[in-house]
Amino acid sequence: MTTAVDILRLAMPSPRRFWPGAAAGFLSEASAVALLACSAWLIVRASEQPPVMYLSAAVVGVRAFALSRAAFRYTERLASHDAALRQLAVTRTDLVRRVIPLAPDGLARTKRGSVLGALVDDVDELQNLPLRVVLPLVSSAAVALGAVVLVAFVWWPAALTLLGCLAVAALVALAWGWASGSRAERSIAPLRARLADAVLDHLASLDVLVTYGAAAQSAERITAADAALRRAVTRRAGAQAGSTALVSVCAGAASLLAVVVGAPAFSDGEITGPAFAVAVLVPMAVFEVFASVPAAASAWRQVRAAATRIAESVPDAVPAGIPSESAPAPTGAGPALGDGLVLAGVSAHWPTLANAPQPEPSEPVLRGVDLTVRPGERVLVVGSSGAGKTTLAHVLVRFLSPSAGRYTIGGVDVASLNPDDVRETVGLCEQQPMLFDEDIRQNLLFAREGAADAELEAVLERVGLGDWLRERGGLDARVGERGALVSGGQAQRIALARALLHGFPVLVLDEPTAGVDADASDALLTDLLAAVGDDRAVVLISHVAVPAGLVDRTVRLVDGVVAA
Repeated sequence: MTTAVDILRLAMPSPRRFWPGAAAGFLSEASAVALLACSAWLIVRASEQPPVMYLSAAVVGVRAFALSRAAFRYTERLASHDAALRQLAVTRTDLVRRVIPLAPDGLARTKRGSVLGALVDDVDELQNLPLRVVLPLVSSAAVALGAVVLVAFVWWPAALTLLGCLAVAALVALAWGWASGSRAERSIAPLRARLADAVLDHLASLDVLVTYGAAAQSAERITAADAALRRAVTRRAGAQAGSTALVSVCAGAASLLAVVVGAPAFSDGEITGPAFAVAVLVPMAVFEVFASVPAAASAWRQVRAAATRIAESVPDAVPAGIPSESAPAPTGAGPALGDGLVLAGVSAHWPTLANAPQPEPSEPVLRGVDLTVRPGERVLVVGSSGAGKTTLAHVLVRFLSPSAGRYTIGGVDVASLNPDDVRETVGLCEQQPMLFDEDIRQNLLFAREGAADAELEAVLERVGLGDWLRERGGLDARVGERGALVSGGQAQRIALARALLHGFPVLVLDEPTAGVDADASDALLTDLLAAVGDDRAVVLISHVAVPAGLVDRTVRLVDGVVAA
């Protein structure tokens, strides 16, 4: 079981990559403290008007620490961000690899905004673990300890007051931040996912919302989600500002206490004026470095919450009903069709949510289905909504695995094959084809990379889009987000052209006329099946009758069972 700790370990760069940035960060902050200490000593000592030779080393030190502070800061940013971003790429790749086996059916019931939030916003948040949590804490702790030791060499009572003020600042600032901002910090990412869900739902269904007069209510939902997110961000910022103010108060207290414990010693001649200045002013530089600790605590709470959400959203186990990727590695070539597809007593169900605590399979949607599809045969599968037609389509392309029975292609059990190899033989044209916000050329090249423009134009001509392509200005015309710039029938033809270009021996057409006007559905079906030709097997899924002569036989599903 993947836990938040596992995600945090994955997000942390290796010590070999992390230590150069950590070392540079320590040296940069140490240079800042040394710069102030050296400057304080130099100013007070210069006021005593000693020979210049007694000031030369301090002058050189001020220049050296001023330059080294900037140089090490640049080195720290360069090294730490390189390590964090490299590890972020590894983390994102690993999580995407875990999600891929679940798609599409293992994620069918999840919110798109939630998945998007886990794989984008929450993963991006993980880069703050090395950058805003570990690195500041390591550097600040080391510099603070070194500063206390430095002040102890000057005047040990001042070192004790500095140590006490640092401890008080840490406890008070962390307690304040936890009490005032922890709830807001934990809620930010879920609220961001809620806002993303609202925006995605609004834009994806805008035409329906406008038609039924519900666009205003949907917009109000977006406004409410945005307001909730804004309030949480404001509360977090207020908590961070309060922590910073408390640290500033402790910084002033440390300097005042250094004056109180050091003034008698200076009056008695136990410490010199330059040393007294160092003891009083060094705490200011130390607390400037220490100010990153409350921010690191706030970042830790956010990173921890993000890791928890990722662990819940991206499980390491594939739920029941989804083909396992433990099968042999994909070969890039599907099994030979042979005698065709054979389903013998196949039952199948939709999986539960991938992040369910104890995923249990749902009731079977298909029950004991027997079906044979021979090469070149056209089979029509009909049935009412909920009869199991789409479930059957997803079993044929191995988005779903049979929970019972046997499914073979050319006599080979698909359970022994990688799901990607099955999908080299059996292709699916979905009810709502996925078109990317690219030009027509790129949408086709996903099927066969490297195809020439002439081949793309020929396959579009074959599916009846030749004239339309010329009217749109050629292959460079864009189709819009999810095909927003094309009609439902045109989207189906583009999807079929993509499938023909890939060359699937078997095509599953799932409700190809669902988004088409009833008067044009028969013509579309006739064109689609004519474009497929007689050399491919076709499984046509529909809830309406089709023109006579287009299919060889009809199979009726009733409540997941093949009717006699």
